[in-house]
Amino acid sequence: MQNNNDSSGEDELIRLLLKRQSELNSLLEVTRAINKNTPTPVLVQMLEVILKNYLQIGKFRFLIEKDNTFTCISKYGGEIEPSFALNQSWAHLNKIKAPSPLTGHIDALLNKYNYFIPIYHKNKALAFALIGDFNTSGDMLNNDLNFIQTLINVIVVALENKKLFRERLQAERFKREMELAVEVQNMLIPLREHKEEGVEVGARYLPHQDIGGDYFDFFRLNENEFLWCVADVSGKGISAALLMANFQASLHGLAAIEDELTTVVERLNKIVIRNTKGERFITLFLAKYNEKTRKLNYINAGHNPTILYAEGGAIPLKLGTTMIGAFEELPFLNEGEVDLEPGSLIFNYTDGLMDYELQSKNWSEEKLLEFVIANGELSPDEFNEALMTHINSVVKGKAIDDITLLTLRIS
Repeated sequence: MQNNNDSSGEDELIRLLLKRQSELNSLLEVTRAINKNTPTPVLVQMLEVILKNYLQIGKFRFLIEKDNTFTCISKYGGEIEPSFALNQSWAHLNKIKAPSPLTGHIDALLNKYNYFIPIYHKNKALAFALIGDFNTSGDMLNNDLNFIQTLINVIVVALENKKLFRERLQAERFKREMELAVEVQNMLIPLREHKEEGVEVGARYLPHQDIGGDYFDFFRLNENEFLWCVADVSGKGISAALLMANFQASLHGLAAIEDELTTVVERLNKIVIRNTKGERFITLFLAKYNEKTRKLNYINAGHNPTILYAEGGAIPLKLGTTMIGAFEELPFLNEGEVDLEPGSLIFNYTDGLMDYELQSKNWSEEKLLEFVIANGELSPDEFNEALMTHINSVVKGKAIDDITLLTLRIS
């Protein structure tokens, strides 16, 4: 009789050792797969094979946390529940941090399963599993539940590491994208100061972040004419910078062959539509001045109106059209024309000049007109400096968008 008991104990020990060896082999295979950066679906499939074939688990649901909710990434056996029902079951389980039985649970859904397996990191729930049709009992039960928890935990950690790696790659890619965008935009900023007989130009560009969506340009067309543009591209980042680069190249090319500003704007609109499929738009103020005739021709395409100061008065230049890139055909297009008096000041800006976190009654388009009238005799650089100093004194909040100032004095 004693010999039979000894034999039975030896058999149980051998069975336990073989079981532990199988568990170690399973963990080793999963770890090797993780080290080879095996795709997530394959890791989940390996988990299912181990649970089905080795542990004889007939029903399984595996949910991982994402953005404060749980998503089911593995399910087999039994009647498949809606995802929202599985997610709602967490309300009955969120205080349990160890493998626990579910038989007889008050929740009808959970009562269909035998065990609950939670996966935590410190106090944060990362995942949980529901196990059903699992008949292990006795001395092997705790061992099996611990093995299941360990196996799932290894896979959850691997998925978390994959997530962190993707986020790091994305952050590095975004950083490089911003660096490229800054490089592109710096190449697009043509000048800070320009002075020649007949015209003096002062410009300031204050990006809200590393890379903004503002653009400005000033260049001579011929002996008698020069052209300038102030624009605001929707969006940020490298895509906006590349759109700006394409816009600049298109503007320079069209201005060299087209005499009419209306034609230039119409063709720019078609180019932006073709390049962005209507997903981005550009507001702009485009102007051309002839020093011989002293005529200023301009088009305001949905942009903040440029302000013309002359002989103690100031007027906004509003004629034009809507933003470009929004419509296949511009719904209307009007070109403005003004005769400039000697000493006229032309102030161009983008909407960031008017937008701040804390709005102030002391700053508005009417207040801006008043400032231009009071300071219109300053040089372009002095005007830009005085304007920013004034804004800092009357507006307490920070700017919420890029600010571009382009000021010209016509002799």
